[in-house]
Amino acid sequence: MEWFGRAKIEFTTAPKSLALKDNEGKATSLLQICRDAVPPCNLNPLLFNGHLQTVWTATKAHGPPVHYKRRVFESEHAQFKGSFAVDFVTEPSTDSDESLPPRTTYFSKEELTNMDSDDSRPMLIVLHGLTGGSHEVYLRHAIESLVEEGKWDICVVNSRGCAKSKITTGLFYNARATWDTRQVVKWLRKTYPNRPFFGLGFSLGANILTNYIGEEGTDCQFKAAVVISSPWNLEIGNKVLKSTWIGHEIYLKTLGTSLRTLVINNKEEIEKYCDDVSLSDLYKVRYLYEFDRAYQCPTWGYPTEDAYYRDASSVDALLSVRIPLLAINAVDDPIAVNMGLPYNEATKNPYAVLCTTSLGGHLGWFETSGGRWHGKPVYNFLNHMAFEIDHSSIDPKARKVVYSTAASTSEFGPTRRKLQVDLRA
Repeated sequence: MEWFGRAKIEFTTAPKSLALKDNEGKATSLLQICRDAVPPCNLNPLLFNGHLQTVWTATKAHGPPVHYKRRVFESEHAQFKGSFAVDFVTEPSTDSDESLPPRTTYFSKEELTNMDSDDSRPMLIVLHGLTGGSHEVYLRHAIESLVEEGKWDICVVNSRGCAKSKITTGLFYNARATWDTRQVVKWLRKTYPNRPFFGLGFSLGANILTNYIGEEGTDCQFKAAVVISSPWNLEIGNKVLKSTWIGHEIYLKTLGTSLRTLVINNKEEIEKYCDDVSLSDLYKVRYLYEFDRAYQCPTWGYPTEDAYYRDASSVDALLSVRIPLLAINAVDDPIAVNMGLPYNEATKNPYAVLCTTSLGGHLGWFETSGGRWHGKPVYNFLNHMAFEIDHSSIDPKARKVVYSTAASTSEFGPTRRKLQVDLRA
């Protein structure tokens, strides 16, 4: 029936899924909640493979008219100074700022001063994909229903240099750059002490979000999270994409061109701050891996792009997740390839459920009606976890997932990185 757009849905998790209770004390599990939250996946039969689902995004320039106001943060991290922008969902407005993406303006000084609140509304922190931002159509489709319902506050952490923001120190971001997200969560906790926090990430942002959640472990401030179309294993993804003409000449080339555009938009800062980076080499970049070789390696200290991919992948970080996590990937995704999905890792962690659809492409999931299917499980899962689950019912002992055995003399650290970074700096 896949030829009619009816995608097959499968769930992968630990043999004994995380035990939970609803607000009335009724027992359930994370797997059962995910099964209930994920509706049938009936997609446009004319977009019958992952390539068509993926490239169709380019034809859908419009989307739900979500409005934002922007706050610019100065990084508090000792190693990674600079600024980054966070966009907060607001009521519709006729105000505009040509220097920002559509439907986005800056907070006024008075609004910035009065952002504190003691309310207990759920707060959703969103991370976008590579070179994207709060304006992306796939992102707005995913949060549209939450925005319309009016029960949520939502913000999008824009990666440095994205969504028409400017870098101020020569540093962009990478696939394991969790420090800006960590600072935002810390600031939100201080500003909104009573709000439950939730996470949502797309593509590269899903990889970053999983890395962040894994690094935080049992201290993670999120009650639950959803990650969509995460590439998980960046090294495998790169090698698979390079092995085919369409992967190399369409996807890697398109992603490389997008990053080159970021360079052009921030050339003065790169020229001023990045002594080890050649602008002429960056201007010649055609493919994603060439950008990573020319920029990510010298600025972050990686010897090769493959070393960067191995270190920044989130596949191992999944093993350190200690909050309910729903991961959604399409098996036919040509970018976040099936070969790199963490099937084995998901079977070892009761806190994670990997949901795969046989169709959908990369951030596609286009329905015949023109809608996007992925917004439905996001809406269902987050609302259920925010309003129907008693999170205090999670057994503290369940957080102690041990991967070593009695016979072993060593311990595996899922987030033990090769690039030494003080996350709390």
